[in-house]
Amino acid sequence: MATQLSFDLPSKTALGREDFFVSPANALAVAMISATSWPGNKLVLSGPAASGKTHLAHVWAAETGGRIVQAAALRYEEVPELSHTPVAVEDVPLIAADVEQQKTLFHLHNLVLAEGQALLMTGRTAPRLWHLPLADLQSRVEGAHHVALDAPDDALLGAVLAKLFTDRQLNPGPDVIAYLVKHMDRSFETAAKVVAELDRIALDEKRDITRSLAVRLLNTDTEQSATRD
Repeated sequence: MATQLSFDLPSKTALGREDFFVSPANALAVAMISATSWPGNKLVLSGPAASGKTHLAHVWAAETGGRIVQAAALRYEEVPELSHTPVAVEDVPLIAADVEQQKTLFHLHNLVLAEGQALLMTGRTAPRLWHLPLADLQSRVEGAHHVALDAPDDALLGAVLAKLFTDRQLNPGPDVIAYLVKHMDRSFETAAKVVAELDRIALDEKRDITRSLAVRLLNTDTEQSATRD
């Protein structure tokens, strides 16, 4: 029988290459991240929340000696130092309302490429939908090669669930994951929420994470959704 920990431990996300499951839904993105060079030395990686963008950015940074920075946290005075290494800038669309931050990213974009380094940028949607008011930056973003992480297939969704449980040091039976793959909404964000909620319930009730608990959770979610509708 799977054993549920009876005390609360912080979740630690594993971000190594060996922790990333490759399936047809993400194989192209993985191949591009692993490429030795990109057209124009820059790449945009897009995908929905929890789809693996940050994980792949960390894999890429580890393999290239690159650095990772959130677009909203980028500082102008840091740009010269950052430009000497490959750089991954995450969540670029989140600065769409901040023109000054866009100017900083535009400066980083130009300096990184001038130094012969690679630039990786991430966002949830295709770059043409980022709608950055700074036209020069938007055009540079749209000029980058773009690769998307697609919605998960069965194999990938099962692997994502298994990884999310492992990150929380949980070990549910294989029937739990099989049931979730078949019955839950097919998104990475939902997978993260379901695992977190199963962890919470199991901890509160001091019980194992079993198929019956998964059934209960998904049925409750369905009933609540029907009530709201």
